[in-house]
Amino acid sequence: MLNKILIGRTGYLLGFVGCFGLVGLALWIQTQYGLEPCPLCISQRIVFMALGVLFLLAALLPKCLKLQSLLQVITALGGAGVAVRHWWIQAHKDEMIADCGVGFDYMFENFPLEKALTLVFKGTGDCAAIDWTFLGLTIPQMSLIAFIGFGLYAVFLAKLNSNKKLATKK
Repeated sequence: MLNKILIGRTGYLLGFVGCFGLVGLALWIQTQYGLEPCPLCISQRIVFMALGVLFLLAALLPKCLKLQSLLQVITALGGAGVAVRHWWIQAHKDEMIADCGVGFDYMFENFPLEKALTLVFKGTGDCAAIDWTFLGLTIPQMSLIAFIGFGLYAVFLAKLNSNKKLATKK
């Protein structure tokens, strides 16, 4: 039953809604609790949006699903990498500098792209702060789980849709 729902465009549209739903949840948490996202939080949101767009493209342009699934998995792995880095910085906050550094906007407005990206992934005092948890998990830990889940979901949809094509060819 679930497989029939997820075959074709619907499964990819659910991936799109899931990714942008998580960005919406992050914005709600930010405004509800008066939190200021750090550069790595913003980076994770950007990766979720990129992943969501890839799911939407797969729904709208169902040709080359293998390539699209590969791009989805690579994007999810990239997001997982950012989340792991953020989690590592939080786990080592005692070793981090106390200064919060400059903001995300300032970095990209005043530095070349390569330098700004280096600063973002270096992490700041902001990134080491744990301002909100749910069920004992920090935001980067939950993001990591979501990125892994979306990567596995992309593989699942690819297999499901390739099996559908094989069944229709017989």
